[in-house]
Amino acid sequence: MFHLLDIIGTMAFAMSGALTAMNKKLDPFGVFIIAFVTAVGGGTLRDIMIGRTPVGWMRDLNYVYVIAIGFFLAILFRKKLYKLRTSLFLFDTIGLGVFTLIGLEKGISVGLHPVICIALGTMTACFGGVIRDILCTEIPVIFRREIYATICILGGIVFFLLRKLDLDNDVLYLTTSLVIISVRLMAVKFKWYLPTLEHK
Repeated sequence: MFHLLDIIGTMAFAMSGALTAMNKKLDPFGVFIIAFVTAVGGGTLRDIMIGRTPVGWMRDLNYVYVIAIGFFLAILFRKKLYKLRTSLFLFDTIGLGVFTLIGLEKGISVGLHPVICIALGTMTACFGGVIRDILCTEIPVIFRREIYATICILGGIVFFLLRKLDLDNDVLYLTTSLVIISVRLMAVKFKWYLPTLEHK
């Protein structure tokens, strides 16, 4: 289940990056690069911080293949995907839920404190999107009013609370991912925002 969620998250973020790049009218190489960094940016930062090198996608070429498949699917079905206004948002949200979970597990695997694990989960989920938005000359979603990184933190808290109940790992993974995805969907649907700080 964990490996399956990892593949789903990588594919989702790759397609999210590819769609964003196509919106900016980049050439195919540019679209692939944006798809790639969106999918592996957060995981690369996480692995470097915990001293796990070479980083994940360098150890396992399956990640590169999955990103390439996501890239081609985004190109092949771009017209249909563009008709669905929520496509980019949905791919990004799925990636957010899954990659938070992966970051949490990586932190646990090296014996880090739960607070640090939650920070790693948040970085894993958000940093690829930050790189994507910066390269596409957008203000990163994490810095806008949208509730984004906060949802990852909430998901991390839910994960550790449920973990104390000794649930089956598959149930734990699915529940945590679904909580993050559901809260993100509700935040957008009901227009939940964090207050902005202004200098007057």
